[in-house]
Amino acid sequence: MEFTINGSTRTFDVDIRTSLLDLLREHAGLPGTKKGCNQGACGACTVLVDGERINSCLALAVQYQGRAITTIEGVGTQDALADIQAAFVEHDGFQCGYCTPGQICSAIGMAAEAKRGLPSHVTQDLAADSVTLDDDELRERMSGNLCRCGAYNGIVAAVRQVFVEEVA
Repeated sequence: MEFTINGSTRTFDVDIRTSLLDLLREHAGLPGTKKGCNQGACGACTVLVDGERINSCLALAVQYQGRAITTIEGVGTQDALADIQAAFVEHDGFQCGYCTPGQICSAIGMAAEAKRGLPSHVTQDLAADSVTLDDDELRERMSGNLCRCGAYNGIVAAVRQVFVEEVA
């Protein structure tokens, strides 16, 4: 099977029942995407596929052949952090760091959804062409990503800093 991961095309010989999460971690050598609950409830495994966020633990890898998969390793580098990564550091948006890769990938996907005008459960005007990313909107949109350390205030501050003006 052939995959485009973080801009590079790679081929793997794996069982068709392999999850995208297991392909990334065990076969592609990309440990940044975490295996949390393995049931799609915690968001630790969130990656981007063609710019949209998905829970990779629930996805069969075979479904994503030929699509652009972005993991946390493809977001920035050690020498040049992406703006959202730098904001997480600046606002203490992590403690243990386990959920951070999924949180960051989810934030990137969330911002793209908001930019397209997609409403959430708390969006006031469903017919509006744009979405105002206030703290309630940010918290709702990021609610699929759990942080067991409770760094939510820092996470919201980081996401707000990077994406609120960009989406507006």
